[in-house]
Amino acid sequence: MNSAKNFSRPLRPLSALIAAGCLAWSLLSPPVFAKNDKIIKPTISNTVEWQTAKIIGTPNGGDDWGLSPQEWLRYQQLMQGPRGIYSPGLDPLTALGIEARSAEERLRYAELQVQAERQRVDKELAYQRAYDQAFARLYPEEKVIQISSAQSSPATTQTILRSDGRLAVFVEENCSACVARVQDLQTRKQSFDLYFVGGQGDDERIRRWAILAGIDPGGVRSRRITLNHDDGRWLGLRLGGELPAIVREVNGKWQRQ
Repeated sequence: MNSAKNFSRPLRPLSALIAAGCLAWSLLSPPVFAKNDKIIKPTISNTVEWQTAKIIGTPNGGDDWGLSPQEWLRYQQLMQGPRGIYSPGLDPLTALGIEARSAEERLRYAELQVQAERQRVDKELAYQRAYDQAFARLYPEEKVIQISSAQSSPATTQTILRSDGRLAVFVEENCSACVARVQDLQTRKQSFDLYFVGGQGDDERIRRWAILAGIDPGGVRSRRITLNHDDGRWLGLRLGGELPAIVREVNGKWQRQ
């Protein structure tokens, strides 16, 4: 009985099946373009060009970086591949410079980045000056960033590093990795003593570096973070390697962390 019922059902017309198949194919197929009243057959090349044009047609996020729509698209493509895994959140100029396809490209992105960094620093310094003025007006007896003078005095203590379980962080100017490590320590609410290598005893150089690196003034005032001149301590440790260096004393010996 069941089989009889099944055979008694009306069959769908062949034309309906063909129409349904055509609809499904049209949804999966690349678009067909019309140009000068001629039909351009859909090919893989045309599909890629259409997808690229669609992406480029969106607002160009590269305008703020001095990039063309094509360069902005290449940056997006790079960050969807291995570069995005190696360096998540990498800015467009650095990413394009690292992945440059010629010396000319590399130089172009380097120059654009120098200009962008200069503008960024100028803006940050302008705001920091305004902040300093406001702080001086509201708290005339305090400095925004205090230098730990006790750590930078006599020549007899130049290579002595205090050992109280705190981290010692050695940094230098023009070191983006140093800034990144210090910011990471602050994010993790880690207490540390920062030693500025190559500061030549100039408090303002340390203070300026601390401001640009985003050192929390409150953390400095509470002594959770101290800012110190290196005064030869880094060389005295004889640990070697590049900066930044984060060290801690373990069983009477200083070790990189």
